[in-house]
Amino acid sequence: MGQHGDRVRQSLLDSAEELFATHGIDAVSNRHIAEHAGNANHSAVAYHFGGRDELIRALLERHATETRMRRTELVAVMGENPDLRDLLSCLILPWTDQLASLPRPSWRARLLQQLRSVPSGIELISMMSDPLEDDLIQQTRAFLVDVPPPVLAGRAWIMGRMVTDVCARYELLVEQDSIDPHWTDLAYFIVDAAVGILSAPVTSVGDFLSVRTTAS
Repeated sequence: MGQHGDRVRQSLLDSAEELFATHGIDAVSNRHIAEHAGNANHSAVAYHFGGRDELIRALLERHATETRMRRTELVAVMGENPDLRDLLSCLILPWTDQLASLPRPSWRARLLQQLRSVPSGIELISMMSDPLEDDLIQQTRAFLVDVPPPVLAGRAWIMGRMVTDVCARYELLVEQDSIDPHWTDLAYFIVDAAVGILSAPVTSVGDFLSVRTTAS
C-alpha cells in the first residue's frame, strides 16, 4: 500500500478510536470517521479496511503485539510456583502498561468500554486469541476449584467489567488533567480487587449473571 496508504490507515484508526470512545460505536458513521480524519473520500474506511467489522478488528489488533510481548516478559519472571495474584498481574499489567505508553489524550480504554456495550463489539472481542492469556486463565481456575462454576463465571464477568470501567474512568481523568497518571499503581490496585472478587467466600450459589454475561 505504501507509506501514504499506511499514514491514511493510521489516521482513520486514530479518528475511529476517538469517535467510538467518545460517542459510542453505533453513533459514529464511516463518513464521520473519514471527515474527522481530514479525508475527503467518504468511502475511505471501506477502501482501506473493507468494512466496519474489519476496522474494529484493526483497532483491537493495533497494540496486540506489544501487549503480548509484555505478557511474555512478565510470565518469564513469574517463577515456577505463581499464586493467584501473580497470575492476575500477568493478565492485567500488560493492558495497563499499554495504556501508559499511549500519547495523551488516549482513547483506548474508553474504546474497549464502548465495544463491550454492544453485542457486535463483544463478539469481535471474543474472537481475539492469545494462547498465553488463555493459559493464564486456566491456571487461575486451578486456584478457584472451590468456587462453583456459575459463581466463578459471574465473578469473572464482574472482574472484566471492573478492569475496563476503572481504566476508562482513569483515562478520562488523565485527559482532564485531574490526576497525574500512575498506571502501574492503578494496575496493582485492580489486581488486589480482582483477587478479592474471585476468591471471596461463597454464601449464595446461583447462575445470577447468565443473561447479562452473554449480552454485555
